[in-house]
Amino acid sequence: MTGLCKGRVVIVTGAGGGLGAAHAKSLAAEGAAVLVNDINQAAAQAVVDEIVSAGGEAVVNQSDITNYDSSGEAIQQALSVYGNLHAVVNNAGNNRDRMFASLSEADWDAVMAVHLKGHFCLASHAVQYWRHQAKAGETVSGRLVNTTSGAGLQGSIGQSNYAAAKAGIAALTLNQAAELGRYGITANAICPVARTGMTTAVPEMAARMAAPEDGSFDHFAPENVSSVVVWLCSEASAHVSGKIIEAEGGRIAIADGWRSTEGVDKGSRWAPAEVGEAFEALLRDEIPAQKVWGS
Repeated sequence: MTGLCKGRVVIVTGAGGGLGAAHAKSLAAEGAAVLVNDINQAAAQAVVDEIVSAGGEAVVNQSDITNYDSSGEAIQQALSVYGNLHAVVNNAGNNRDRMFASLSEADWDAVMAVHLKGHFCLASHAVQYWRHQAKAGETVSGRLVNTTSGAGLQGSIGQSNYAAAKAGIAALTLNQAAELGRYGITANAICPVARTGMTTAVPEMAARMAAPEDGSFDHFAPENVSSVVVWLCSEASAHVSGKIIEAEGGRIAIADGWRSTEGVDKGSRWAPAEVGEAFEALLRDEIPAQKVWGS
């Protein structure tokens, strides 16, 4: 099989359905060998069967991405079955939506475990493997593709835990890019908008994101996002790292990060009573941030 990712070995988490399944199938269609990771073995096997029937290469992986040792087994499976690893697509997610005043510790921990810790565990093992290769003098073309969200970039009413986790993933991506380039590893995050089980759980969203019946462009099809993921996993994206990339329909954009403003500098300590006047000056010159989702 030929394609942009021919010869590449990729692990995709949460690949039994939704965006993850679309990523896995798109990667395989472009020549990658894919480890389809999901806690639902039947769902993962169905994706693998579809890939193999289309002439691609894929196997099921059931590593627990929230468990550090279990995540390491995914890397070992990639090496055992395919002899190498080139990319990790951290896609798996969950949600426990509550207004902050009603958010429980269990709601918080469940989301942090899958999103934020899940992004750490698998990437940690992959990076150790790639660093070992680099120190041995081998050429490394490692790719970390993380998944953040508009909720993480600007907040989302009723999703404090999810927004905090996704914001953490965006910051993690920046750190990974800054630290890992020396080993031949890039790190980028996608901010997808697509039709998935999570986004269509709300009836209003399901109706808005439904596939068109007239055969026109399916704006919310997850495969639209997968095209960006495939490119990020390929060797062609070696010059791009530390970017937060929005993908929705036919639109691709880079999300700007936090930036410091010129500020107001007194040259000495502000008296507490003076801070208010200085802050009013800052507010007059402020470029407003995008609104929190749902506000």
